[in-house]
Amino acid sequence: MKKTALALIAASFAFSLAACSAPKAGTAQNGDLDFAKQTSTKQSSEINGRTVHYRAFEGIVYVNNPADAEYETLNIYVPEAYYSGGSIEGYTAENAPIFFPNPIGGYMPAKAGKPGHDPRNNNRPNAILTALSKGYVVASAGARGRTAANGKAPAASVDLKAAVRYLKANDHAMPGDAAKIIANGTSSGGALSALLGAAGNSKDYEGRLKDLGAAEAPDDVFAVSAYCPITDPGHADMAYEWQFNGINTYKKINITMLDYNVKRELVPGTLTAAEIKLSDQLKPLYPAYLNSLKLKDPQGRALTLDKNGNGSFKNHIAGLLGASAQQQLDAGKNLGKRNWLTVKNGKVTAVDFDQYARAAGRQKTPPAFDVVDLSSGENQLFGSAAADKRHFTDFAMQHSAAENAALADAQTVNMMNPLHYIGSSGVQTSRHWRIRTGTNDRDTSLAVSAVLAAKLQNHGHNVDYFLPWEVGHGGDYDLEELFAWIKQISTAG
Repeated sequence: MKKTALALIAASFAFSLAACSAPKAGTAQNGDLDFAKQTSTKQSSEINGRTVHYRAFEGIVYVNNPADAEYETLNIYVPEAYYSGGSIEGYTAENAPIFFPNPIGGYMPAKAGKPGHDPRNNNRPNAILTALSKGYVVASAGARGRTAANGKAPAASVDLKAAVRYLKANDHAMPGDAAKIIANGTSSGGALSALLGAAGNSKDYEGRLKDLGAAEAPDDVFAVSAYCPITDPGHADMAYEWQFNGINTYKKINITMLDYNVKRELVPGTLTAAEIKLSDQLKPLYPAYLNSLKLKDPQGRALTLDKNGNGSFKNHIAGLLGASAQQQLDAGKNLGKRNWLTVKNGKVTAVDFDQYARAAGRQKTPPAFDVVDLSSGENQLFGSAAADKRHFTDFAMQHSAAENAALADAQTVNMMNPLHYIGSSGVQTSRHWRIRTGTNDRDTSLAVSAVLAAKLQNHGHNVDYFLPWEVGHGGDYDLEELFAWIKQISTAG
């Protein structure tokens, strides 16, 4: 719904009253989903030598019956110019898209993000601050996570859907166009953004949303930006061994938590005989699964694998790696000597995918995600109130080394997999997608994001998919390009 001058004047008047005597921002009672009753503070931040002014509505509980009000909150930021009829880069209070980044990593509980500078990225402006500087309204939602009994799958996905519903239910009362919400996330956050985009308005989540007292509104989003999304949990172990089978040394990421902040360090090792056997058993399972998807490349050619794991799909990913290398060459970069890459006269002429995998190196021991001793974050994600950790694949369950191991139900696993919803009836899948997985990413197989992109393309969605050169597992590293893409899709006819 279009924003009216009267509504913005009312919002500005509400701010004036708040500055005098109203409660602090975000103190509206649980159960009150009316944005018009929220108070704000005027804030500003520096970015690239200039000051960005905005209004901050923070700590908004976005459901009537929160399961965990510490995390089920929204922070909403609006450029100050929109309260005086101004515009920024062609956007106004009426047409500004809503940038919807989630801060979730490792499926841990996460609080709503704030504008600032990212110490993990050379203290550069983060995505929220960058978005505000470019005229976007920003809404960042927190969500429950796997460490809590009520944060198991699909809780985080349900929470983000509820936050989207809050924005759509209040479209008339706040600046920004809730018909153009762009979800953004990295790793597990990228997977959750992909779920938002794939499973819009799915009835599968309805009961859980009703239990939370979510607003009665749609939860589909306009577009998705997903950095290194770890999707397709039921087949990710197969995909990993398809890529890394035969590579028996590794540098494993050891993850420790400090106040819910993830610390990652590399620990080298060698696969045991038992792990090598598991890898040998998992690899041949992937071709049959991949072939069952009946995927095609952008030119309409079938993407398949033979029983040995070779074929057009493998060549397709090799081509994506070649395109990434070619971009660097065209920019005048010297790529040096790489035994997996053949370059002649400044052009990539061949990519050896097997040699690439060896050069990249294994990071995880098999199975990579559904670990037989139930020690992974994903095992905890698919746990329940009764069992903190569970298996979520038949393979791991059959090879389990854990006492009293249990298997998550298929419905729960499906509700964490965007592939389950793409092309299904009864859902509204986002039209626009931007997917980025770096060539140095070893957290999951390149096959995972390639399959996501191909399935979306095969069902008529607009997909911008690329493998950034020598980028590892991370996100928000190309914000200028990201917001140029958002500008293009949001202003297209």
